[in-house]
Amino acid sequence: MAYSTVVVMGVSGVGKTTVARPLAERLGVPFAEADDFHSPANIAKMSAGTPLTDEDRQPWLEAIGGWLRERRADGDGAVVTCSALRRRYRDTLRAEAGGDVFFVHLTGSPALVGERIGQRTDHFMPPALLDSQLATLEPLEEDELGTALDVHPGPDRLVEAALAALRADG
Repeated sequence: MAYSTVVVMGVSGVGKTTVARPLAERLGVPFAEADDFHSPANIAKMSAGTPLTDEDRQPWLEAIGGWLRERRADGDGAVVTCSALRRRYRDTLRAEAGGDVFFVHLTGSPALVGERIGQRTDHFMPPALLDSQLATLEPLEEDELGTALDVHPGPDRLVEAALAALRADG
C-alpha cells in the first residue's frame, strides 16, 4: 500500500478512534489520537460548549501534521484521528506531513452521531457542538486522496473497507 500515512476524519461521535486504532494495527504503523494534541485552552473552550475558531485550530493542526511528518521520516507512516472538517485544515495536515495523506472520512446521519455523542461519558466534546461541526464540514473533494465510509456497518467492516480503499488508491 502506497499510503501508510492516514487520517481518519469526521465529526465528533462517528467512531474515528474505534476505526483508526485497529486500522493502524493492521497497517503496522503508530497510532495517535488528535485530541491529545489540543491545548488546555482548546479543551476548556470545547468543554464549555464554545466552538473553536480557525485561529484556535491552526497550532493543533500543525502539531498533528508535524507528528505525521516525524512518523514518515522514521519510515513508519502512521494513522491519526482528526476531525479535519474543512479542506484548508486537510491542506494544513498535508503540508505539515510533507507528503501524501490518505483521508478516511467517516460519515453518519446526524441522529446516529448525536445518539453516540450522548452516550459518551469520557469525552470533553458536548453534544451541543455537533451542529456546528456539521455546518463546518466540507466533504472530501475529488482531488483529495481518500474515501468516505458510512459508519452504519460497524467498526470491523469499516476497517476492511478502509484497507480496501488504501489498496485501490495505492
